[in-house]
Amino acid sequence: MEHRLINAIETALGWSGAEGLGKGFARGSVDDYELVSRLMTPNRLLDIAMRRSLNRPQLRCFQSGEEVHPAIYYTDSVSPRGQSIPMVNMRSLGRLLREGATLILDQANVFDPTMEVACRALQWWSHERVQVNAYLTTNDAAGFPLHWDDHDVVIVQLAGEKQWEVRTTSRVAPMYRDADVNDTPSDEIVWAGLLKTGDVMHILRGHWHQATRTGSGSGKSLHVTFGITKRTGASWLAWLADWCREREIFRHDLDRRNGPDSEALAEAVTTLAGERSPADFLSVYEQETTLPRHVPYLDILGPLDGVVCTTHFPPRILENGGTVDVLAAGKKLTFTAKALPALRVLLSGRPVLLERAVAIAGAESAELAEILVEEELCAVLTPELSSGYTGLVTSAAS
Repeated sequence: MEHRLINAIETALGWSGAEGLGKGFARGSVDDYELVSRLMTPNRLLDIAMRRSLNRPQLRCFQSGEEVHPAIYYTDSVSPRGQSIPMVNMRSLGRLLREGATLILDQANVFDPTMEVACRALQWWSHERVQVNAYLTTNDAAGFPLHWDDHDVVIVQLAGEKQWEVRTTSRVAPMYRDADVNDTPSDEIVWAGLLKTGDVMHILRGHWHQATRTGSGSGKSLHVTFGITKRTGASWLAWLADWCREREIFRHDLDRRNGPDSEALAEAVTTLAGERSPADFLSVYEQETTLPRHVPYLDILGPLDGVVCTTHFPPRILENGGTVDVLAAGKKLTFTAKALPALRVLLSGRPVLLERAVAIAGAESAELAEILVEEELCAVLTPELSSGYTGLVTSAAS
């Protein structure tokens, strides 16, 4: 899927693909300011906060380095029937932001079509799961203190500027669940400086970092952090543990009195690991990831006139002589070989207007689109979803 954000990130960081993820600190800038403002603006972030019932930790506010208690900027919206829904008190939030504060929205991709499309593009590009958090900081507020993340991040500065400091790791490849608490920051600084609108930065898992506007005076900063969680050797071992239950030797109790048959178990583990390699795990992980949320197709609401493939990762299209198999999200769909041109259009990851697809790939495009929507590999191209692609991804049938 061609995406302006992917092209911009690769150009800014000097990459020619996703191979640079997790390999080294990188920083650069994007000259496409239209793209930067297209992704997210401060007012759009505040609009999301205003229109949805968001609770901590989804939406948080920090001031003077401390989290602001939700009671200060939340209120209950009570319906005429007495139903109470927690909503952000925008007057109170506005006061905090005028004083200087940091507003954080986790998983902005769940609430905003553009962020959803951006994360999906990054997933197809990196073959890893991606979520995006948005950070709005006003005046001279501080952000999080020095910390590290258990995943690689790509940061895009969308508005204003913020001072950053990035340090090396103090533990190699730390994890969320780990054998070490890893709470002593490194003293070695990799980079310190100001991120300005359009700047892009890649910080590796485990690298200590902090960002602040303290001492910057009046102004703002909006950046988004794309968290990219890669699989590890521990992930592969956990996957093997699930498969081991197929074999009787692993289902037996461990005998405390006579001692477990360690040699036989070790041999069975070796056999299992040899039969299911890390490469097998990565392939299965992509193909079996659950389906995403999307608006269901209801013919009573109108005809299906546009679709887009919304699987977390690119579907695999396998040609088998007279048939074509589509593998995605734990499903395998088989079609006749003549469906291949239409499938390539419909499963491209780009929005597809069916009238145009029929003109290019044949009349079967419309029928195939209905099947793919029914199987939830494609979603209805609603105006809201379509807005997430506008100006970022061209149509598959253009």
